[in-house]
Amino acid sequence: MGAMKKSSVMFLQVVVAALGIVALMVMMRFPLTEGRAVNLDMISIYTDPFIVFGYLASVPFFVALHQAFTLLGYLGRNKVFSLSSIKALRNIRYCAIIQSILIVMVALYIRIFHAKDDDPAGFIAVSIVATFVSIVIATVAAVFERTLKKYFEISTF
Repeated sequence: MGAMKKSSVMFLQVVVAALGIVALMVMMRFPLTEGRAVNLDMISIYTDPFIVFGYLASVPFFVALHQAFTLLGYLGRNKVFSLSSIKALRNIRYCAIIQSILIVMVALYIRIFHAKDDDPAGFIAVSIVATFVSIVIATVAAVFERTLKKYFEISTF
């Protein structure tokens, strides 16, 4: 593999890692400054059911980031056409599907149970976009997974 390709893979791994770090920082800081938790003490903030759901719902996102990082590692080692790569793509697909379901669940919850003086339109719009992005990621992962499976099946005969 050429130096250009290795540096591109390394750059993408840095981007994936940075995305994870930024997401983690936002998750730690955002509850302290926004909405219903702004007047809560530290213990109440992190035991609020909605915030706890947000943290639990982020698990598939971070698992998918880890799998993407791992997949890029396989690419960097010229092992992209392997069962491990297929498994990583499958895990990314499952995480994206789970993430989209969780986003729809929270959007429905907000839509149904929002305060009467609150307008949930902004949150619902963000939820629609995030769900769409998750579905696109799941679809792309499924296409790549299917392509790698076909290649793997052809090369093992």
